[in-house]
Amino acid sequence: MTRTQNQLIFHSMASKSNTLAIDIEIARTIGFDGLETSGNKIGAFLDAGFTVPELKARLDGLFLPGIGFLIDLERQGDARRQMLREAEQLCVLASAAGAKGIEAITGPLDIRVFEPGAAERYPHLYRGLIDLPTDIQTEQTAANLQAVADIAASHGLIVYLEALSWTPLNTMDAQQRILDLCKRDNVRIVIDFWHSYTSGDTPEQIARLDKDLIYGVHLCDSLPYTGGIPNEPLLRDVPTGQGVLDLQSWVDAVKSTGYDGWWSCELFCNRQHQDNSFAVARDLKALMERLIPA
Repeated sequence: MTRTQNQLIFHSMASKSNTLAIDIEIARTIGFDGLETSGNKIGAFLDAGFTVPELKARLDGLFLPGIGFLIDLERQGDARRQMLREAEQLCVLASAAGAKGIEAITGPLDIRVFEPGAAERYPHLYRGLIDLPTDIQTEQTAANLQAVADIAASHGLIVYLEALSWTPLNTMDAQQRILDLCKRDNVRIVIDFWHSYTSGDTPEQIARLDKDLIYGVHLCDSLPYTGGIPNEPLLRDVPTGQGVLDLQSWVDAVKSTGYDGWWSCELFCNRQHQDNSFAVARDLKALMERLIPA
């Protein structure tokens, strides 16, 4: 039976190398309530010659809370103008698919920029705002998010923010400050257990969030993190439920806020990406059902 609260969403990253059509088939076959996918997968489907009506027909009956993702939200100058063009393109794809929102993430993506002497050693790498004071980073990121939110609003969409844990504005407190400055009603945050854990947030801190700020949850796991710049490909290379996170405590922390929205099974495990995607999805859904009552 399809859930109307605490919806269980299949994340395309759990089926990384597969097509949108296969992801849809997995979500339907295993009985997920919906699908969180990427603009790249939707774009590839349409670029192959499928029409928007065909796309909507394939997705009919599945809840699409949003699609990812707009990277390096904080870009400035000419790069900011390019970022806004990308936001418009992502909104068009989200609307074509019938999704409810788009995901915006902070940068820089490449962790090498945080190494000592990186500006001299890697002059070609995008550094974002990391050389500026935190208050300036917050203000400029919020201004960009405001502009993206206005584009999304013109399409009737939500923007959900995810701050990557190796980037400067990585904690829930920092993200709330961005939202406070942004001042747009169609902006929310997504809680990602791995990013929260590696940025230093705890279930106790998550439990203090205003439920109305939370748009969705990425339920995921981690290998042990002992400090420093979090290496995502390394630390997330683990099946969900077999890492170090006490997933039930994180789920309970979110639910204690009163949140009863969607939960998505994002996955970065290389072994499972090469395994039978249907079997992997079946195990993920069974785990989610145990952790998250309807």
